[in-house]
Amino acid sequence: MSIVVTKADGSRERFKETKLRKSLKRSGATDEEVKEIVDKVNKILYDGIRTGEIYRRAFEFLRANEVTSAARYSLRRALFGLGPTGFPFEDFLAELFEAEGYKSRTRVALTGHCVEHELDVASYNAEHSFVCEAKFHARPSIKSDLQVVMYCYARFLDLRGRKICKEDHCGIDNFVVVTNTKFTRTAEDYAKCVGVELLSWDYPKKNNLHDRIQRAQIYPISTLQQLSMSDKRALIKRGIITCRSLLKNESQLRHLHISEKKFEAVISEARQLCHDQ
Repeated sequence: MSIVVTKADGSRERFKETKLRKSLKRSGATDEEVKEIVDKVNKILYDGIRTGEIYRRAFEFLRANEVTSAARYSLRRALFGLGPTGFPFEDFLAELFEAEGYKSRTRVALTGHCVEHELDVASYNAEHSFVCEAKFHARPSIKSDLQVVMYCYARFLDLRGRKICKEDHCGIDNFVVVTNTKFTRTAEDYAKCVGVELLSWDYPKKNNLHDRIQRAQIYPISTLQQLSMSDKRALIKRGIITCRSLLKNESQLRHLHISEKKFEAVISEARQLCHDQ
């Protein structure tokens, strides 16, 4: 008998073991760890179980084996830890785009053909430029819908041709809407039709937000398992948004007044996540 699970938005679907295996594998878990954790999860499944509960139990099993893999597995939830305002998420995206070879600025005021706009992120390199609208949500059940994309397209039309830097290639010819959750199907269809680029946790199918974070190894500070939630919030207030920025500013960790042993453990975990040995 197949198990039906309840997703964050309340919809229901059959439990797919392959999805669990894939997410564990992407976190860096070994084949042996994946098999062990899947076996343990299968034993606690029941009809109607929430996907959040499956994640929590799998995370507990993984964390008992390997802290760094657990941090990668918790990445999606860690993005929610960049709240409650959307500013840290904007700063996170700017760092991600910079790791991909762009220069980025956040909260940029720019006058369009009709009105002034504040752009969440403006990024450019020697060949390409784009502006980004960041839609941060505190819960996975909240999706960015058609109205969001229509609003962004209207802004794009007003800003088209305006420059975000002095070079010839810096004209705004690409508008990207990024969310830490998902888009509705209608929003995706409309964006394809009008030429607005969407980026979410799992959209597009390839080169989505998850893929790009993993490839660039730009992990939010909220992934770190060695820090408490209050520690993470204190670092975010100090402008330390990612593990890589923490490694560049280790002195900020001293302001938390943690023990030397914990300091070393946090730095070690950050280095492992970023492959910065």
